[in-house]
Amino acid sequence: MDFQKLARRRYSCRNYLNQPVEDEKVVHVLDTARLAPSAKNLQPWHFVVIEDPDSLAKIRSCYAGEWLNTAPMIIVACGDHKGAWYRLDGKNHTDIDLAIAIDHLTLAATDIGLATCWICNFNVMKCAKILQLPEGVEPIAMIPLGYPADHPDTSRHNIKRKKLDELVHKRKFYYKYFKR
Repeated sequence: MDFQKLARRRYSCRNYLNQPVEDEKVVHVLDTARLAPSAKNLQPWHFVVIEDPDSLAKIRSCYAGEWLNTAPMIIVACGDHKGAWYRLDGKNHTDIDLAIAIDHLTLAATDIGLATCWICNFNVMKCAKILQLPEGVEPIAMIPLGYPADHPDTSRHNIKRKKLDELVHKRKFYYKYFKR
């Protein structure tokens, strides 16, 4: 598949079919996340797969949106701050590295007909306690995974995304790069 077509098909799904995801597909998306680059190749991430009803109920209680109840599975992406690379000014790259891995995961899911959504607005402390995460490991995002019950509007990017000339700069920061 053409990469831009794949990127246009990926969307934040908030409505899933009541259908389990096959183990081989779960392994595929997680293995694709594993391939993601990270600073100094430290790979400061862990993925906790939640699919049994009791654990799903507990993790869902960390988020207020009712739509999450339709997801047959949730992957909690956790960052290991102690295992990350630090830039000279002290910036910890855990979140950056994990974001790359999550992006790999979400695109791999889209490529095989699954859907995902990044959830970052959840009760992090409650989630960490439920998962019994060790010190230094933080739940960064909850990623529901399943078969979509709806379909993305692949033309939405023409309306909902900034124009390229609002984002691209040459030599120094300008508000307009492209001349029209």
